[in-house]
Amino acid sequence: MLKIAIIDDEPKIVSNLSNSLESIFIKNNYDASVVFETSDVSCLLKYLEDNIIDVLFLDIELKTYITGLEIAEKVRKTNKDCYFIFITAYPEYGLATFKYKTFDFITKPFDSKILEECVYRLFDDINGLPKKYIKIDNKNTIIDENEIKYIQRDGMKIVFHTDSRDYEIYSSFNKLQTRLPSNFVRCHKSFIANIDNITKIEPLNNIVYFDNCFCDIGPKYKNNFMEVINNNENIK
Repeated sequence: MLKIAIIDDEPKIVSNLSNSLESIFIKNNYDASVVFETSDVSCLLKYLEDNIIDVLFLDIELKTYITGLEIAEKVRKTNKDCYFIFITAYPEYGLATFKYKTFDFITKPFDSKILEECVYRLFDDINGLPKKYIKIDNKNTIIDENEIKYIQRDGMKIVFHTDSRDYEIYSSFNKLQTRLPSNFVRCHKSFIANIDNITKIEPLNNIVYFDNCFCDIGPKYKNNFMEVINNNENIK
């Protein structure tokens, strides 16, 4: 089990962060838990004397005799493998944190989507899995491209349908298409399919199937789409 500790000088933030993390773990069936949370630096340091943690979420400005950066320096001396994820209301501290082999830096008030993506990347890194990510907006929201089934244009919105949830943004569908990897192929005026995740195609009914969903094939895009599919050995 991945053991996580949290310290922030605001108890409410500690509680909210802990609850958010536990929800993410349950949602994704991650073997992880928040084993220690506090707003007291002395309590944290004492806990770390006798316990090894895997991940430490820590505030930088703790309004006490020691900063989060100094805590990271102390922890790193005895725990070379701990992941540090700094949380702060002062984004200007960002560069300073990476001196301590920081995994991530999250600004307060933290965004739940950004936190969830942080956890995804954390587990990918821990598991040593090579992942490719697509940045979908200017808030640094990223999605593992392997999880995307298809992308849908819904009026002014673009919806990324993934294994775990749907992501909605406002952007140009045509511009998005030019930025996508080659395994994302337009199959309809309103759909782009990730051909790596296709499980079945019914050309006569113009339907593309994925694990738990499907999208349509449009007449304008059918010939090109089927040509790509026929050249892909992984699709039955």
